[in-house]
Amino acid sequence: MPTMTMAKALNAGLRRALQADPRVLLAGEDIGKLGGVFRITEGLQAEFGWDRVIDSPLAESGIIGTAVGLALRGYRPVCEIQFDGFVFPAFDQIVSQVSRMHFRSHGNLRMPIVVRIPYGGGIGAIEHHSESPEAYFAHTPGLKVVSCSNPLDAYWMIQQAIASDDPVIFFEPKRRYHEKGEVDPDGRPMPLHQARW
Repeated sequence: MPTMTMAKALNAGLRRALQADPRVLLAGEDIGKLGGVFRITEGLQAEFGWDRVIDSPLAESGIIGTAVGLALRGYRPVCEIQFDGFVFPAFDQIVSQVSRMHFRSHGNLRMPIVVRIPYGGGIGAIEHHSESPEAYFAHTPGLKVVSCSNPLDAYWMIQQAIASDDPVIFFEPKRRYHEKGEVDPDGRPMPLHQARW
């Protein structure tokens, strides 16, 4: 089995999801040419094109609002929030629209949206760059909230989140991006919402 960092495992998982389904789109600030602040999307725009790996404006509510429209049109958008503390401008969109659309439509509409959020401290970052907002989302009906702890889980969980018809808030512990572990791309993943003991 190959050994890779959590960052590379997430990149590989996103690549595999983009390859598997043309409805998968990535959007976020600096995720295209730059590959994201943490280089999670590095090389994906060159491989899949600017229309599937989209460098968005500096407008988190716009990123999520656009994702709602895309999801309603049958796409599976994956939104990157650059740092955990930057999610708050998009908070209303997430808790008022993304989380409630399925219920509001009596089950007729789905929101297959993934919101990727690097979170937590331990990197010596400044205000709004080392927060832990997971409790806000974990207490919001209609959202699924997950976090990976190692490269193997990161690889499979991002693909499972993208395949979900429900909205998933995908927290990535930024302090662990460079930790290495074995990743079996031919293995069988655990269920997305089952914790590893």
